[in-house]
Amino acid sequence: MNESNAPAGVPVHHGALLPLLGTDEEAVAFFAGIADLDATDPADHMLEDGIRLASGARLEQFARAGSGDAFCFVGEGGEERPVVYVSLDGEAGPLALGLPELVRLCLVAPWWRDAPGRTAGELQMVADEYREDMPDLDRRRDRAARALGLDPAGLPSEAAALARLVELSRGPVAAACLVVGHEGGPLDPLFSDAPDRP
Repeated sequence: MNESNAPAGVPVHHGALLPLLGTDEEAVAFFAGIADLDATDPADHMLEDGIRLASGARLEQFARAGSGDAFCFVGEGGEERPVVYVSLDGEAGPLALGLPELVRLCLVAPWWRDAPGRTAGELQMVADEYREDMPDLDRRRDRAARALGLDPAGLPSEAAALARLVELSRGPVAAACLVVGHEGGPLDPLFSDAPDRP
């Protein structure tokens, strides 16, 4: 990672993305402003009472969406832990195996929340609307990627990122990351109607 991209006073370690997501100007502008992943105020990240993993493993919120939905790490460890999304609408599910994978998803498909149940053509319309509303989306994405020490040319395609969401929602990771609510029942899956692959 290029130290010149790191904000003053934030230690730079290879693979330490979370501090940059909360403090780097370019990263915050993209992730909080475009991808709706706000990691700027860790003290403000509190899960609702009773929300937990069925396995009993730790569920640690590290960022939130503007709606109050939560991005959480599963288990113990660092940024390599699985990431689940917990919606205030009673849905939850895995998004990535580690923060680096989540970052790549948000960079290439910041509109991923619109994916459930949509066809490839409908998803392309969502992506086109994003670009119409934000003509400089790709430039802003590339600047955020570089701020995190990532080569924009090495990012996955939108189709590959969404296919990965489908894969995670249907496999053993989904079972290991099952989130239950305060009444003890499982929350609805994020991708019960997974998007068609393009």
